[in-house]
Amino acid sequence: MENALIIGASGGIGQAVCQHLSRQGVAVTGLARSTEGFDLTDPDGVHRTLSTLTGSFDLILVATGALEINGAVPEKTIRAASAQVMMDQFALNAVGPALILGHATRLLPRNRRAVFAVLSARVGSIGDNRLGGWVSYRAAKAAVNQIVHTAAIELARTHKQAICVALHPGTVKTEFTRKYLGRNPAVTPDEAASNLLGVMGQLTPDDTGGFFDWAGQPVPW
Repeated sequence: MENALIIGASGGIGQAVCQHLSRQGVAVTGLARSTEGFDLTDPDGVHRTLSTLTGSFDLILVATGALEINGAVPEKTIRAASAQVMMDQFALNAVGPALILGHATRLLPRNRRAVFAVLSARVGSIGDNRLGGWVSYRAAKAAVNQIVHTAAIELARTHKQAICVALHPGTVKTEFTRKYLGRNPAVTPDEAASNLLGVMGQLTPDDTGGFFDWAGQPVPW
């Protein structure tokens, strides 16, 4: 791997991935709202920034996302669903990655293996949902899974060696999850980055369009 593009490079997982790759000698381009003003909810800004990138990337990782937006906590019941909260969740966690995927054919090489990965979440799995709740976040993550799967089909027509996947990083000790860890086992961002890079390193073009966890196991849709 020579070049990598990490979206959400200032977050816990994104920053750790950047550090791992840099230690391996990979040239890393990082984009984040807090450092470069790269806001996934601003379509014009996303297009403008990505259009300035030249060359191709062996890895593009979208490590953005939020569980709480504008102070809205995950719903315990469908009765608490709010149109604005749902729109906010979809804008960041589904529409944003879709806009980045729209640039994938130009940013990924056609003549060698490359990976485009979007961080999703197991709670976005419809088949694995046994508890209910968290309506907006679940729905947005289920949507991004469909977006990734659809984009993978299109990408495979022109980029035969490309791998486009959704990844569940597990529960990671970041500000993102601080209030929701409870008794759930969690790993550090450094461990999560190592796990994710290991999984991405083992994927083949036959895996494109899939949804995998931090151990490389398929997650039900």
